[in-house]
Amino acid sequence: MPATVSRGRGRRTISEINMVPFIDVMLVLLIIFMVTAPLIAPSVINLPSVGKGAKQPDQVIQILIGKDDALDMKIGDKTQRLRLDALGAAVKQAQAGRAEGASAVVISADRNVKYESVVKVMDKLQRTGVQRVGLAVQIVQ
Repeated sequence: MPATVSRGRGRRTISEINMVPFIDVMLVLLIIFMVTAPLIAPSVINLPSVGKGAKQPDQVIQILIGKDDALDMKIGDKTQRLRLDALGAAVKQAQAGRAEGASAVVISADRNVKYESVVKVMDKLQRTGVQRVGLAVQIVQ
């Protein structure tokens, strides 16, 4: 039943909504969400695990990407400067005469090199049919 107010001669009803209980409930809900939000665990990605290779490669070919996007191919102690378009043929030539999977290619890039440069090198190696390609990383302890 609406409340009535008596002013002067007549009685009239108050048709306004009392907002105080609504605001109280909303503030309580806000506090509950603020307290429970940090407790909710963020989504966890279940990454696949990789085992060790059955056999270590006989030959490791390193592709070094410098700060200026210069490419060097290093086999043992021998280093050779290359262009991107000649990279695939040079790696295939270095792998020639070896059994399938006997040599691996490792890409080592400077920290400040654009990701695009690394992807271009990986794409070039994939298009020429190089099978084992990996990325060199530094382990921080």
